[in-house]
Order: sequence, then structure tokens, then C-alpha cells
Amino acid sequence: MKTIQDLEVSQKRVLVRFDFNVPLNENGEITNDKRIISALPTILSIIDNGGRLVILSHLGRPSGKITEALSLLVVAKRLSAILSRPVSFSEKTIGTEAVEATNILKNGEVLMMENVRFDKREEDGDETFTHELAKLGDIYVNDAFGTAHRPHASTTRLASLFKGRCAFGQVMFKEITNVNRLMVSKERPIVAIVGGSKVSSKIDVLESLLERADHIIIGGGMAFTFIKAMGGQIGDSICENERTQTALKILDEAKAKDVKIYLPTDTIAADSFSVNAKTQVCDIFKIPTGWQGLDAGPNTIIAFSKIVNKAKTLLWNGPLGVFEMEPFSKGTRAIGDSIAKATAEGLYSLIGGGDSVAAAEQFGLSDKVSYVSTGGGAMLEYLEGKTLPGIQAIIDNS
Repeated sequence: MKTIQDLEVSQKRVLVRFDFNVPLNENGEITNDKRIISALPTILSIIDNGGRLVILSHLGRPSGKITEALSLLVVAKRLSAILSRPVSFSEKTIGTEAVEATNILKNGEVLMMENVRFDKREEDGDETFTHELAKLGDIYVNDAFGTAHRPHASTTRLASLFKGRCAFGQVMFKEITNVNRLMVSKERPIVAIVGGSKVSSKIDVLESLLERADHIIIGGGMAFTFIKAMGGQIGDSICENERTQTALKILDEAKAKDVKIYLPTDTIAADSFSVNAKTQVCDIFKIPTGWQGLDAGPNTIIAFSKIVNKAKTLLWNGPLGVFEMEPFSKGTRAIGDSIAKATAEGLYSLIGGGDSVAAAEQFGLSDKVSYVSTGGGAMLEYLEGKTLPGIQAIIDNS
């Protein structure tokens, strides 16, 4: 893979697509700058080597309309504070003013362009818009793994206009390297923990994992679809009734491929979806009407942790319960602690997917695992074996 290290950046305008889609609170303040911090290796490699950095990114879903609350100015200010140097900002993304803003940059300076999604042509992958963006740089770098599955103008189409002058940034390189390591690992057993609320959103991932993993743990809300498919009484727990046959098919395929699937045996059930709900430990096949399972039970935690302890390679995608609510966070926290402990003893562990990443951060586990992916949907599609257009475009044109 050709990376930023392979390009001569001195005195050149280096146009980089980052994923600075950071979370904002109701006051428009950044609540988590992890995506900005993760981009620093690419940023510093450019400005420290005399490049003139021009940043493209999106923020939120403005649907092609200028939306003040989704301006990247707040990101420019945060990046300036992190770098302890000025970061210029252009309200224009394309056009004469935008190009001129890039032309007056000096070596080592940084310019951030306004939200590319303020123009609907970005998401359309429009050719004219792509050509206008190309005028902003002499070199193109894609470091936005989180949007690599989108065939948008700035994430995919641009590469063809920089043939021989484009490369991956450090975030993209690390993401591809780490997910590839998981996919081709010979360090067995390989364990995958797949959680979250819906089977429907994880079908392709599970199908892919059946070809690679030795053990698959299924937890979270999606487990109840499997339990009901197997004849269990799940009370008022979340369930995709239309996916019960899919669940049975996955179980049959796993058996045929000699992949062991583990489901919860007990659950922390609540009489309402609330932090103040009454709770009880239930056999997961015997949840009373009016009660819903919201976390892994004590026996499940013990059993799942034993599987983690035997793993040599591990993927964690999705929580085991409603970890955002303290009474139902124990299962997710416990499995995270088990992964962290096993990692310290030699396990290769990768966390990916928005909720499991959020859980890792909430419980202080991000620095205790091998790698935390920055790309939710993109990582899942890559795991599914799909060709990501943002990645393929760089490979085809570098």
C-alpha cells in the first residue's frame, strides 16, 4: 500500500480527506475529539516535511444544504488548539476563493475547507464537483476510513484525478493493516463477539465470520431473536420476529462448518426500559411476560469470559447489554475487562463498531486492547469481504 510516507510533500498542496465527523453537544461543542487526535500522524508528517495541508471532511448530514450548526469551523479551532499553531478556514469549498486560499499557503501551514456535504454533489459523486475539488491540491491523500465505503466525490472519485500522486494516510493504513490481520490470522482460536440490537444489521458479518472464526459469541439484543427461534420465552425483550429463520440458518451453517456459537444462558431482566426499573436474573429461555432482557446475566459473563481467555485473536463488535444505563452495564464492562486482561497476556484484540468503541472509551479500555477501529460501517463492510470504493480508488491510482 502506498502511504503518505511514499510521497514528496515539500512545497506542495497536499489535499487530504479526513473523517472529522465528530460528535457535538446541543451547544455545538465537540464532545469527543478522538478522530482528530487519530489524524495527527498524517497531519504532522505533512507539515513537518514542508507540505501545505488542505483538509477536506464532512460533519453530520446537512443533506446538501449550508447548515451553520454543522460548520467545520469548530473542528478547525479544536485542531488549532491541539497543534498549537493557526489553522486557516475557508467558508468556500470550491471556486476561485477556495483555490486562492490554498495558493497562498506557505510550507507547514494548514487550511481547512468547509463541510463538503454542504454541496449535494459530494454524496452524488458528481464529476464536475470532483474536478473543482481537485483544483485545491497537487497531491491527494485519503485518510478517512470511516467513509471508505461511500463512493462520494472527496472519498473515492478524487483519486482518479491524481493518478500517481495519491496515497493512503496513516489512519487508513492502520485500519487496513489491523482488519487484514484479523481476517488472515493464523493465531487460533479466533473468537468473535457480536452484539448489538439487530440480527438484520449483522447477517453479512456473521456469514463472513463463519468462514474465519472458531468461536462466535452472540450477545446483546440480537441474542433474543436466536433464543426465540430456538423456542425460548423472551417476554418483552427486543426481537426481530421476521429474522428467526435467519437465526436458525446461521446456527445450522455454524454447525456444518464446525464453528461453535455461544448464546447467553441468563439475563438481567427489567420490568421497564429505565434505570429505575425493577430487575431480576432470569434463565434466558424463561423471561416472564412484561419483563425484558437488558444485560448479560452472571453465568453468561463467566462463560463468555472463559472463551475470551482461550482466544489468540479476537474481534469485539457490539455490546452485551444497554451499557449506557449503569444497572445494565456490567456484562459489557466485564467482557471488556476480560479482553483487556487477555490482551496484556498476548491476545490480539480488535474493537470495531460504534457502540463497542463507545463502550471501550466509557470503561477506559481503549488503550488496553490491540486496536480500536475508527470506522463503524466501513469496518463491517470490509469484514464482510466487500470492496470499499475509497480503498480501491487509491490502490487503482497510486
